[in-house]
Amino acid sequence: MSSLFVRTLRDDPADAEVPSHRWLVRAGYIRRVAPGIYSWLPLGLKVLHKVETIVREEMEAIGAQEVHFPALLPREPYEDTNRWTEYGDNLFRLKDRKGADLLLGPTHEEMFTLMVKDLYSSYKDLPLALYQIQNKYRDEARPRAGILRGREFVMKDSYSFDIDDAGLEASYQKHREAYIKIFDRLGFDYVIVQAMAGAMGGSKSEEFLAVAPNGEDTFVRSPGGYAANVEAVRISAPEPVDYAEAPAAHVEATPDSETIETLVALLNKDFPRDDREWTGADTLKNVVFKLRYPDGTEEALAIGLPGDRAVDEKRLEAAVEPAEVLDFTDADFEKYPNLKKGYIGPEALGEENASKVRYLCDPRVVAGTRWVTGANEPGHHVIDLVCGRDFTPDGVIDVAEVREGDPAPDGSGPLTLARGIEMGHIFQLGRKYADSLGLKVLDHNGKLVTVTMGSYGVGVSRAVAAVAEGTCDEKGLCWPRSLAPFDVEIVATGKGEEIFAAAEKLASELDEAGVAVLLDDRKASPGVKFADTEILGMPTAVVIGRDLANGQVEIRDRKSGEKRSVAVEDALAEVLKEIHGH
Repeated sequence: MSSLFVRTLRDDPADAEVPSHRWLVRAGYIRRVAPGIYSWLPLGLKVLHKVETIVREEMEAIGAQEVHFPALLPREPYEDTNRWTEYGDNLFRLKDRKGADLLLGPTHEEMFTLMVKDLYSSYKDLPLALYQIQNKYRDEARPRAGILRGREFVMKDSYSFDIDDAGLEASYQKHREAYIKIFDRLGFDYVIVQAMAGAMGGSKSEEFLAVAPNGEDTFVRSPGGYAANVEAVRISAPEPVDYAEAPAAHVEATPDSETIETLVALLNKDFPRDDREWTGADTLKNVVFKLRYPDGTEEALAIGLPGDRAVDEKRLEAAVEPAEVLDFTDADFEKYPNLKKGYIGPEALGEENASKVRYLCDPRVVAGTRWVTGANEPGHHVIDLVCGRDFTPDGVIDVAEVREGDPAPDGSGPLTLARGIEMGHIFQLGRKYADSLGLKVLDHNGKLVTVTMGSYGVGVSRAVAAVAEGTCDEKGLCWPRSLAPFDVEIVATGKGEEIFAAAEKLASELDEAGVAVLLDDRKASPGVKFADTEILGMPTAVVIGRDLANGQVEIRDRKSGEKRSVAVEDALAEVLKEIHGH
């Protein structure tokens, strides 16, 4: 410790929002350079390398081979797949001295595809799996939570190349099993959930989420085993309803009822039902957004959904990607005089109607359902407006908030919501990139066929933070043994030379036994040393101090807090027992 390049901090960094960020900075594992950009210090780098080793071992075990691409890449391949445009502001773009466009790689599908195209031409060369562990760059609008969401980060990305869909399915399953082994070894609580493929394209897609109260991703699960990222939840549409007996729609004056709450209160007072009270679920709320596409074009989009639910912005963003979702402002309303703010009704919406605003409805809005909704006139609503009779949406969009207790789409029980950190994502990309970049091989009949691909990512630097997030406590970091920078920290407390000599001796013996040891040999007070031991978070500490006079040293377990005294001559054997678990 007296020579280790580390400085523990007594105060939290000002921008620390989550525990992992706070402790990784305070324990001297990482240092902030700029928003979303961090340097790794010796302790942090040791943990990062251990994560990389686990990932490499499991990738090699399924036959994937490691390559390494530059982070600085030419524009053209990304132009061919349209991602130069689709990535929008998230892409770091630069020009060289000759004016050629370059980018810092956010992910490397294009480069892997072109490398295989360059070298392989026959079905005999496949299946193939390649991977790299590489710095990636994304110009995050809001970098946060330290290395959990940075602008530069380390990722493992691998890609499978197969001749047909059956081959892709086999490669996908191999990667899925490898990921389960990786995350089991990293030692955090995780779930595998259905996911949206997003900007990657492709069909089947799953995420590995570290369960964490501070996670950015919301996921749902049911007692019967359904699990999905909230963006990927697809609710089952109810059956259409017979509306032959439904009364004709009628417009009523509803003053001061711009919110669902005030409207429901007024309905129950002035237009009571015979069978039950009106609720927000009887109302059809129409919300207008503005979409901006990567090429700069904009369009208005109206969404109709039951009034007791809000639009979930994350679900909406995932549904309209790569478009960006913007608020529909008063200035936008001025351009659409048919839309009366607070009283927008379906009859003013739709590509066939005067406003020409595309109108998509929640799956619950099926033919025959009766609604109370805006009458396109301030202070008025229409009652008994029937879907399929009085209005027809342009299509369906499933972006309403998902709630605790909602039924799982597969009928496996009520959903519970939880939060997680995305640690891994696996996709069946299919032929999107191979088509765009012309990756074809000759099949066994000598016919050219397009290769089908899978894409598989693990957040390597993010894993360091996710493990810290899941294992730290109010005193500091608390590493699982598989990732700790050192197995044991020996703390010499006291002034006598014999204490430091005993500490040095035990450190040398453990070192010879292949144990990574950190020796706190500083001339500091016991209080300072103990506080640092807890902040740094090695799994086992050995305290050599005043009890040495009685032939005793103390072994401490960081996770449980247990302390036990052992004879100094047994210390080596006892520490090895702690490490090897027997």
